[in-house]
Amino acid sequence: MFKPILIVAMTAGLICSAVSPASAQSVERGTVHRISDYELASRLSFFLWSSIPDDELLDLADESKLRNPRVIERQVERMLDDPKSKAFLENFAGQYLFIRNLAMQKPDPDAFPMFDADLRESFAKETQLFFNAIVRENRPVTELLDGRFTYLNQHLAEFYGIRGVYGPQFRRVELTDVNRAGILGQGSLLTVTSYPNRTSVVQRGKWVLENLLGTPPPPPPAVPPLDAHGKDGKMSLRQAMEAHRADAVCASCHARMDPIGFALENFDGIGQWRDEDNGTPIDSSGKLPDGTTFSGAAGLSHLIITQHGDEFISTFTGKLLTYALGRGLEPYDQPAVRAIMREAAKDNSTVPALIRAIVESPQFQMRRNRES
Repeated sequence: MFKPILIVAMTAGLICSAVSPASAQSVERGTVHRISDYELASRLSFFLWSSIPDDELLDLADESKLRNPRVIERQVERMLDDPKSKAFLENFAGQYLFIRNLAMQKPDPDAFPMFDADLRESFAKETQLFFNAIVRENRPVTELLDGRFTYLNQHLAEFYGIRGVYGPQFRRVELTDVNRAGILGQGSLLTVTSYPNRTSVVQRGKWVLENLLGTPPPPPPAVPPLDAHGKDGKMSLRQAMEAHRADAVCASCHARMDPIGFALENFDGIGQWRDEDNGTPIDSSGKLPDGTTFSGAAGLSHLIITQHGDEFISTFTGKLLTYALGRGLEPYDQPAVRAIMREAAKDNSTVPALIRAIVESPQFQMRRNRES
């Protein structure tokens, strides 16, 4: 869950109380009311800067101008252009794309001898720079899945098998391999969704269902652990998973997760391309319970964009709104999510468009007084 913003949201509440102590007291408990301009300034600032409002925000709040839609739109644009917005870009991407989980990953050096501290840092840098470009260049949020560019230095380029990149500096590189396009082809995500010594079809499938499509599978039942290569050690992971899925108790969840995870099996546990698993050619094709078929990371990304694009944008919007509000979403928030999506769609569903729609939403500009 998006924990750090909860801290700054609480801090924002303290600041709001300090600058406008009577705003919440004058409203009956349990009722919904508009927050003051000072509170709105604090919410904006902690959302986009993870810090206190600057003089311009406070001056607008003092003049009761901040709530004007044109004014707040200009302020969002100004704040995103400010270097302080780096805090939002790093914190939100770190949570949504699991970049910060890289620090806890410990790939087995016997299984993955190429993994080192420099590669770990390069993975994080690549994904962070990629997300920054999507936001800064006003690209549709769907380009998180099919953006045909990335940021590499020589070490990471050689790891990916991409030629013509020299030196330790990161630079923008146009991709010719469609399977490397977007976040599903990046080493950061592929590493944090793997086990220390092998890939995890289940973890990768679960991550896509939960973080891209908003349909997390139920908790797993108590079943024996998977033997990745079968009892005789001769199976590929796909063969072992098919045997595991033969259990009716396991089949219902695995039918959704496994096809997605298998689409990413050409990437090993740290994201390096491979054609075989335990001597068996990798089959990256998948078939969902509704009969939809696809193959490879590029096929999976294309499927999500073309057939589940609304679910993807809705899930991203929900996570962005959660970050902005500092609380989990409730069923009554879903109409607001849909309204935010409709408003942002007028501007190609970019991240800045979603942010503008969020800060103009009732969820962001109103508050329910505590009942006790």
